[in-house]
Amino acid sequence: MTTPSALERPTGVPLGLRLAARLVLLPALVLTLLPPRRIRAVLCVLRRGAAPATAAQAQNARDALCAVSLRCTGPKGCLPRSLGAALLCRLRGTWPTWCAGVRVVPPFTAHAWIEAEGHPVGEGTPDGYFARLVSVEPASRPPAR
Repeated sequence: MTTPSALERPTGVPLGLRLAARLVLLPALVLTLLPPRRIRAVLCVLRRGAAPATAAQAQNARDALCAVSLRCTGPKGCLPRSLGAALLCRLRGTWPTWCAGVRVVPPFTAHAWIEAEGHPVGEGTPDGYFARLVSVEPASRPPAR
């Protein structure tokens, strides 16, 4: 027996942000086809020159992806959702911490998410609920002279 459920899609996402989310959706889906080390390598290149994303910027990017894609909104959409949100942040000049890992409490589940200001964004879970296996943090900037 299955339990009926409905996916909640964010509302009130501005048109420009929804269009930008659609723009990064295809590259995000292509990235999901790559092995983790290649995803990490691509993201390490893309993060260069971006400022760390704030929690609000990361949440807005995540909401935009969920607003334009049922795949990203669904329970198995964590990888394209997290990659798309990271790419959307980068398109706007910032970079969240992109993470892939596992849930630390049973049952074992793989998951991908973004973090900003040291906390998971939009996951509805406490800090430490997921253990990172792979992460791509904002690039450190050289000190100003």
